[in-house]
Amino acid sequence: MNKKTTAVIIIQACIIVVLLWLLVLFSKDEFEELNREEEIESPMRVHTGNGVTTVTLTAETQQQSDIQTTVLSQTKHTQTFKALGTVISIDSLIELRTRYMAALGDVAIAQAAFVNSQSDYQRLAQLNKDDRNISDRMVIAAEAVYKADQAKLAAAETNVSNLKYTMRQQWGEVLSQQATERTPSEQMKQLLDYKHVLLRVTMPFERPEPRPGEQLHVSPIGSGLTPITAYFVAISPQADPTLQGKTYFYSANSTNLRAGMRLSTQSLETSSTASGVVVPQNAIVWYGGKGWVYRKADAEHFIREPVSTEIESGNGWFNQKGPAAGSAIVTNGAQLLLSEEFKYQIKNENDD
Repeated sequence: MNKKTTAVIIIQACIIVVLLWLLVLFSKDEFEELNREEEIESPMRVHTGNGVTTVTLTAETQQQSDIQTTVLSQTKHTQTFKALGTVISIDSLIELRTRYMAALGDVAIAQAAFVNSQSDYQRLAQLNKDDRNISDRMVIAAEAVYKADQAKLAAAETNVSNLKYTMRQQWGEVLSQQATERTPSEQMKQLLDYKHVLLRVTMPFERPEPRPGEQLHVSPIGSGLTPITAYFVAISPQADPTLQGKTYFYSANSTNLRAGMRLSTQSLETSSTASGVVVPQNAIVWYGGKGWVYRKADAEHFIREPVSTEIESGNGWFNQKGPAAGSAIVTNGAQLLLSEEFKYQIKNENDD
């Protein structure tokens, strides 16, 4: 390679380096200018003061971002009480009823035998007393039969009492009373005929005792079936082995219920009615493990406020405290506002 060729290569390399340097220089200026234009033209601003975060959007930006609001109206909310329950089999109740009725038959038989042997003993004792028309041995034998029948009667009556006590321990006073009647009550007949089923519902310890005639709406967990009305029967003396709480018996139509089914239950506490607003689900954004909404303060300013998500009502959450009736809250685009807040926070951290 001669000197002339080497010089040409060096000149070409220098030209390439200069061109690359010029390209980078002009591209940098254009990029910085573009960023400055974006910052100047950015229609969103975030301001935080006194613990309140306000996002500012121009009317044009709101329209472009499809920001929509809904005005909250005041409403009444009746508290819904929820609990869990189980459809229980009454096989053991039927068995105890059968044994009880058989025991009553044994008492009747023992009673008849006792009355007869008692009469014989008294008659023979009188004859023995009157000039010894009957021997002492016959009187003693009659007395032994009489006392044996008396003991059998006492044993039969004790058996009846013990069966009743057992029934009360397992099924409570009300159901035991109904089950030990020779002619069952209408409620018991519905259970025996499997037109109704018996439910054991577990409620919190702090809840007041159900009132006679109180109703619950029940449905098998995860079934999606229309809730079935259940009627309060009595206090249950036995707890649910899987749940802590006070237990009660309810009865319900057996159409869609089977023994062993787990149930979700709810009832309306008509005495606990409160005033407030229902915040729609699509208005809520989640941040820090809590629910928030953006309230429109004026034409261009939106303020993030906390809301309660403890009481579900329809397609939203009932709130007594928080956004007041008449407040306009964002129902479309709330997530965009939250994202703008995050961008603002990240920018401040980078500036620091």
